[in-house]
Parts: sequence; structure tokens; C-alpha cells
Amino acid sequence: MKSTFYFYLVLISCSFLVGFDLSKHSIPPNEIYSGGPPKDGIPSIDNPRFISGSKAEESFLNDKDRIVGVFLNGKAKAYPIRILNWHEIVNDRIRGKSIVVTFCPLCGTGMVFDSNVNGKPSSFGVSGLLYQSDMLLYDRETESLWSQIKSSAVAGDLTGVRLKLLPSTQTTWKAWKKKHPESLVLSTKTGYKRNYEKDPYKDYYSSSNLMFKVNQKKNWYHPKEQVIGVVVGDSAKVYPFSELSKVSTPIKDVVGGVVLKIYYDSNSRTASIQNLEDELYPSVVGFWFAWYAFHPNTEVYKGKL
Repeated sequence: MKSTFYFYLVLISCSFLVGFDLSKHSIPPNEIYSGGPPKDGIPSIDNPRFISGSKAEESFLNDKDRIVGVFLNGKAKAYPIRILNWHEIVNDRIRGKSIVVTFCPLCGTGMVFDSNVNGKPSSFGVSGLLYQSDMLLYDRETESLWSQIKSSAVAGDLTGVRLKLLPSTQTTWKAWKKKHPESLVLSTKTGYKRNYEKDPYKDYYSSSNLMFKVNQKKNWYHPKEQVIGVVVGDSAKVYPFSELSKVSTPIKDVVGGVVLKIYYDSNSRTASIQNLEDELYPSVVGFWFAWYAFHPNTEVYKGKL
């Protein structure tokens, strides 16, 4: 019996992309696909509610649950992936700063952005469209389409405008609360009826098959191998978790002329990148296939046995 993640398996012609103006674009429109659900068929969370970690543990959260963690302006928040799987976008504010938390289950990429566009806060929704198997967001102000991994608008009036990537961490709730014991947690009281106990992508994560076409592939690793990647200027480098597990971290590396420190904890399968001032550096955790599809000229870190 097919798992529920196959609801994504509906491919529709680009001519069906009603509601989005593709006359101005930076990617080929014929490489934009429907993921199945229509615009806002996967509802973003626009009025997120948060509870304490202890209350989250009492109601739904386990130590091993994966979260996207954000620490900003002295405040920590955890966004459980079991919720993000069903919503993909959370429009939020942390101490006056507007952010958008995004998660693409197909690419395993949790990315957090400053949601100010041209100096004004923007609200984002799920377009239902994909590029290189990665989610395309849309802003509700201009309805331009934005590529999550490219971190930029790729169709519509704002084509070429970039979003500022903010540091975030993909880790377990146990590891996050140890570092941020006062962290708030996104509540399952989202205003929508979803089974947050069920992972609709469970079978997809272990499969080597992709559900949508990507232009560039390299079979150097399992397609769903977790990696952490960083872009500095025109330079991109990726650190597969399997390579990081071979060495003791942190390791120092230079990417685009910037000295960085890469950390990896095998117990929680958590990778992070810091600068020499021990500040988190904006990076991307996701699947190998997705990183390579967007960064075919990437350098790849090799650990030593």
C-alpha cells in the first residue's frame, strides 16, 4: 500500500499555473511543476501559537523529535518538523523581527529568512509549485514566486530580489532544549486539523527514488544523505554527515576566503557552522541530491578514516 506522501505525485503542465505571472522569470517556466496541492492547499501558519517546552512534552513532543531551532535577539524558538511537514511555512516575529520559517519535506531543507522585502515585512504562502524538487514560496504582496534553496524570487515582479538567510539549526528537541532550556515550542494548535503524530514522508526519506525531476545529479552519496552546505560569495561547499562522522569536530575550513568552523554531533545528528567569533553562520541542512541540484559546482568535504 502506498504511503500518504504520494499525494505529491501529480504532475501538471506549466500551463496550469493559474494565479502566477511567469512573464518575468529567472528560471525556465517549463521546469516549474505542480506538486499536487493547489495554491495554499498546504496552509502556512500565519498566527503561530507557542507553548513552553514542558507543556509541549506533556502533549506531543519527544526528545528524539526533530526541530528547526532559531535563536534570535536573545530568544529561542523550536519549530517541530512533525508540524512543518504539514504546513511548510510559518510566518512569525521574534522580538520585533519578522521572519519566515520554511521547510521542504522533499529536500529536507529547513531554512529561516528575514521576511523583510525591500524594507517592508512580507507574508509568504505555499504556492504548491516546485523547482528542482524544492518548494516555491509566494509572497502575498506581489505573488512573486520564490525558490527556497536559491533564496530569491524566480518569477513575478520581484524576480532577482534575494531573501536574507538567517542562522538556524536542525536538531533533536533534546539537544535544543539542553542548549536553550527556555525555548518556546510551536504549538499543534495551528487552527487546522492535521494528524501531527503521523509522518507522511516516512517512506520517502529512506527511498533512493526522487519524486520530481532535477537537472543535475551525482551518485556520490545516497540521494537522501544529510548534508550541511554553505555559500560564501560565489563559493559553495558541502559537508556530508557521513564524512563528518569520520573525524573529530570542529574542523576549520576556508570557504570563499572566510574561515569557518564546522561542528557535528553524531548522537543527535546535528551539524552547524560558526565563524571565528563563535557565531552561527547561515547554512543549509538538507539532502545531498537537493544541494547538488542547486550547486553543481560545489566543493565536497571528505573526512579521513
